[in-house]
Amino acid sequence: MKIATWNINGVKARLENLQSWLRESDPDIACLQEVKSVDEGFPRLEIEALGYHVETHGQKGFNGVAILSKQSPDEVNRGLPGDDEDVQARFMEAVFSTGNGVLRVVSLYLPNGNPVDTPKFPYKLGWMERLQAFAADRLALEEPLVLAGDYNVIPEPVDCHDPKVWEGDALFRPESRAAFRRLENLGFTDALRAVHDQPKTYTFWDYQAGAWPKNNGIRIDHLMLSPEAAGLLQSANVEKHVRGWEKPSDHVPVAISLDV
Repeated sequence: MKIATWNINGVKARLENLQSWLRESDPDIACLQEVKSVDEGFPRLEIEALGYHVETHGQKGFNGVAILSKQSPDEVNRGLPGDDEDVQARFMEAVFSTGNGVLRVVSLYLPNGNPVDTPKFPYKLGWMERLQAFAADRLALEEPLVLAGDYNVIPEPVDCHDPKVWEGDALFRPESRAAFRRLENLGFTDALRAVHDQPKTYTFWDYQAGAWPKNNGIRIDHLMLSPEAAGLLQSANVEKHVRGWEKPSDHVPVAISLDV
């Protein structure tokens, strides 16, 4: 089963790219972030025409996540538990039946956190604490779980073209990286790093300053696997060429294959 994550940066602006990518990459499950659309405005019919079931958790103008799948989920849960007052659409979990049992897949869009001297940074760190609590709770089920999405965290210096450029940024602050490590230390595996250790492996290139042609990127889109999912991992790769398409997102898809 192929599972992919992609921050689409506006599903309506990138609909043609999304359709082309779904035809070419052919994921069984696609987790999208930053769809920037209310649920009613999501281009559902165009995606369903390609053979996908569509689940969305959106809001007007920003944020928003979606899960596209070739089979319908048995259960869908919207919103990250732990704060009933948080109305930002950043998290959705879908549960699928497979030949080997249950598979849980989450599409998440972790807060950016900048500027760090505003409430946005504490919100990011609080969101990560809630994610850790959710993940710990799900681990107790001992089921394959994939936490896929735009984490807005650069885990290690090797994951950015120039660490000095990112010093002080919320994506690279010690607090953000430590929170990411705490998630790993629960028992999660960074799927891409489990397969590839090459430097200059990125998933995001800014639109400014020639970042894409210079390969001045960062790696912030991750698929984190529970032990049960990690044991099924067959491959992982960055579909980097999508960044070179017309009207691209500043992120590219990351995909894994699980033996389920």
